[in-house]
Amino acid sequence: MTLSLDLTQPDTRAALAAGARAAEKPSLIGMDRQEMAEALGLAGVPERQRRMRVQQLWHWLYVRGVSDFSQMRNISKELRAALDRHFTIARPQVVEEQISQDGTRKWLFRFPARGAGRPVEIETVYIPEEGRGTLCISSQVGCTLTCSFCHTGTQKLVRNLTAEEILAQLMTARDRLGDFPDADTPDLSSRNGSVIVPAEGRKVSNIVMMGMGEPLYNFDNVKKALLIASDGDGLSLSKRRITLSTSGVVPEIFRTGEEIGVMLAISLHAVRDDLRDMLVPINKKYPLAALMDACRRYPGLSNARRITFEYVMLKDVNDSLDDAKELVRLLKGIPAKINLIPFNPWPGTNYQCSDWETIERFADTINNAGYASPIRTPRGRDILAACGQLKSESERMRKADRLALEAMMIAGHGEA
Repeated sequence: MTLSLDLTQPDTRAALAAGARAAEKPSLIGMDRQEMAEALGLAGVPERQRRMRVQQLWHWLYVRGVSDFSQMRNISKELRAALDRHFTIARPQVVEEQISQDGTRKWLFRFPARGAGRPVEIETVYIPEEGRGTLCISSQVGCTLTCSFCHTGTQKLVRNLTAEEILAQLMTARDRLGDFPDADTPDLSSRNGSVIVPAEGRKVSNIVMMGMGEPLYNFDNVKKALLIASDGDGLSLSKRRITLSTSGVVPEIFRTGEEIGVMLAISLHAVRDDLRDMLVPINKKYPLAALMDACRRYPGLSNARRITFEYVMLKDVNDSLDDAKELVRLLKGIPAKINLIPFNPWPGTNYQCSDWETIERFADTINNAGYASPIRTPRGRDILAACGQLKSESERMRKADRLALEAMMIAGHGEA
């Protein structure tokens, strides 16, 4: 049973008003330590105290996950009041939460207006699996890439998300899942005093930059957010558990490995330039030869740190055995894994998912060539949370669109 919770009822009006007020103040979330120290200086914190105060704030924000200055118990009441006057650490508004039959969750987050702009909405998805939980994070409101098989690509780009807004998705998801320690839980400290964050038992153990938008078109904000997410004194996610997916912004690929150091995924979907030009139009600017060269030069690339190539299976478009053989040839010499993604339908699409037997034969060809080629199990299709289905406009999907999608699914379109 799919559960959808509308969280914009009258009892949330006070929260909306508080969010509007918070938007007038800068957020400490998303600042690096140097920026935070400078901000504290502007708020009147003496220079000799700033390093200590930054350490305290970092702990409360990213280890404890507090969203109210009043919860910071080892900071004086006077300083807490001063921080509250100058800054915010509030979460975005959760407009809607949908829970799929398979346990996948999708949140619609609304962020306050910035400058002369309007409030914006984005979607974030949580996928629980055996032994881990993966959060799919958005980097932009909308997208410029117009990939023809992707629902998100039908929503025009509104703006980039800030580092704060990227991190807020992770922190709000952890709030909703109960993934931060209780406020009264004692600190666990090692001999050198640093907080020990448990490696096991987290509900959000992995994050993937695979939500709305192209992360490498928002490089600076994505970089700052991911470096904070992987900071060992805070959220402490291993960089090997963070994957950034790009459609092929070639000039930024090397920088991603050099400056961020996370795992790389390439949204590939075709093995010939003419077809990829149609499916992933950025290929016209950065064709396959340039993309493959950038992948071969990715810093840290090895059998232990393989690149993941994502390949959506489109019936009678890119799913022939010749395509599979050409894919093997294209990736020769690159430590790689190929994720085969059964196409996930959305209202208005003209594509269909490849037959299951075709997908299996495609996978066998790749596996026999020595590459791992798992077939991704579709998750959250009933709430439009699966790969390529995210789209968050202020006007929600009409009931007729949902019924159309259900009819497509019943008729066998996209079934795996």
